[in-house]
Amino acid sequence: MKIGFIGAGKVGFSLGKYFTCNGLTVSGYYSRTKSNAIEAAEFTHSRAYEQLSDLVKDSDALFLTVSDGAISQVWDQLKELQIDGKIVCHCSGALSSKIFSGITDGKIYGYSVHPLFAVSSKYDSYMELSKCYFTIEGATEYLRQMKAIFTGMGNPVVVIDTEQKVKYHAAAAVSSNLVVGLIAMSEQMLVECGFTPADAHGALVTIVQGNVEHVVSEGTVEALTGPIERNDVETVKKHLACLTGNEKEVYQAVSREVLQVAKKRHVDVDYRGMEEQLQ
Repeated sequence: MKIGFIGAGKVGFSLGKYFTCNGLTVSGYYSRTKSNAIEAAEFTHSRAYEQLSDLVKDSDALFLTVSDGAISQVWDQLKELQIDGKIVCHCSGALSSKIFSGITDGKIYGYSVHPLFAVSSKYDSYMELSKCYFTIEGATEYLRQMKAIFTGMGNPVVVIDTEQKVKYHAAAAVSSNLVVGLIAMSEQMLVECGFTPADAHGALVTIVQGNVEHVVSEGTVEALTGPIERNDVETVKKHLACLTGNEKEVYQAVSREVLQVAKKRHVDVDYRGMEEQLQ
């Protein structure tokens, strides 16, 4: 299978290099910015295409590694070309294959393929892709083959239902972006206690890293510590009394989720008093 990329940003660079490093054939890149396509082609030892139609002709599968807002525009361009028999994929975490409108009108097979990983570097992220899960949803015809591309490279793959794509992306945001928000809130609370911003950040490094390491090695249930896990209602009551506004709302909302984890760890503990505090 020859794979062509439309879009030469971080995801296009990373996937293309990851594919070639694992023996897959990348036909090349097409981009609105010619220099980007040339750069990506040099990085992956493939070809930079000046015409989209030529890339389509030379590829069996097309990966649309453009921004979410540009996917439908690129798809409209592709529909004007000879793409019968082609596999068309995008790499959005939030959008499903339904964005390929009218795809059932011909022999074209659409998928969304998403690495559950924050691609941060054009030149380095491909080296970390071997560690990540991929999710795939889309047409049934080549689903097994699409999955085999990634399992063949050693990646775990989960096939998800089209209707669950947005919830899947929300789950990824909770464990990534929202965690950043929680840490930022914690840093600000320390500043209000007299820490400098630098000290607040430095003080949290050990606790954040240690917590993540325990979650990774032991799972969320065994890694959980703190006043909710201990059913220390009085401490939680004091926390809530010193918080106001958004900080209090976030503390209560997240604590309700923590309480569910605590109940799994201590099935015989009566947490009703804690539940009342977190309402």
